[in-house]
Amino acid sequence: MIQLKSNLGLIEVSPNYFDEIIGSAVKGCFGVAGMGGKRRLEPVRIYRDGPGLSVDLRILVTYGLNIAAIVRSINSRVAYTVEGATGLEVRKINVFVDDILHRE
Repeated sequence: MIQLKSNLGLIEVSPNYFDEIIGSAVKGCFGVAGMGGKRRLEPVRIYRDGPGLSVDLRILVTYGLNIAAIVRSINSRVAYTVEGATGLEVRKINVFVDDILHRE
C-alpha cells in the first residue's frame, strides 16, 4: 500500500490500482509488445522514493523499433498518468526490456 497524507486524512492506494493505470499507459505506447517477461517477475513495481514514487517496469518490445524512443515514450506517459491520478511526483522510472519479439 502507498499511503498519502491529505487534508482529509490518511489515504491508502492499492498496488492493484497502480498496476491497472500504469499497465494501461504502457500498453498504449507504440512498440510495446507486452509486459512481463520470461523470468516471471512482476511487470510493475512501485515504491515510495522520499516525497514521491519510483516505478520499475518490465516490458517486451517489438523487433526493429528504436528501444530508446519506446522507453522515452513510456517514461513520459507513465509519469503523466500517475501524477494526474494520484497527485504524487514520479521521481524515477526504471524500464527493463526483458525480450524483443519478432512481428508475425
